[in-house]
Amino acid sequence: MSKTDTFRPLASIRPHKLREGVFARAINGNRLTLAVVDLEPNSSVPEHHHENEQLGFILQGSMTFTIGGEARVLHAGDTYEIPSNVPHDAIAGSDGCTAVDVFAPVRADWEKLERPEPFPPNWPR
Repeated sequence: MSKTDTFRPLASIRPHKLREGVFARAINGNRLTLAVVDLEPNSSVPEHHHENEQLGFILQGSMTFTIGGEARVLHAGDTYEIPSNVPHDAIAGSDGCTAVDVFAPVRADWEKLERPEPFPPNWPR
């Protein structure tokens, strides 16, 4: 990592387009990824699983998160834990959602995704 990458405003990070209406601004370390994920109102992430362990919390808005078959409506301040290879999906609420996710190991698979030029994130406003 170069010194110019040590400190960056969130708005300067080119997002990864995870799917229509879902963008992740990721910071990769040597062993983990920290991502701020914006979901547009009522957007969804279909059921999937990955090797990466995932921890996170809702920063603003809400989403219905199903993890290992258990569904919960999560709001700002709620946390979640997804062990490696456990199926999960998410549907953003009517106001959208911003979540903070940490993945270990690094989400190297995201490097193949479309990356639009930076645009203002939903948080902070």
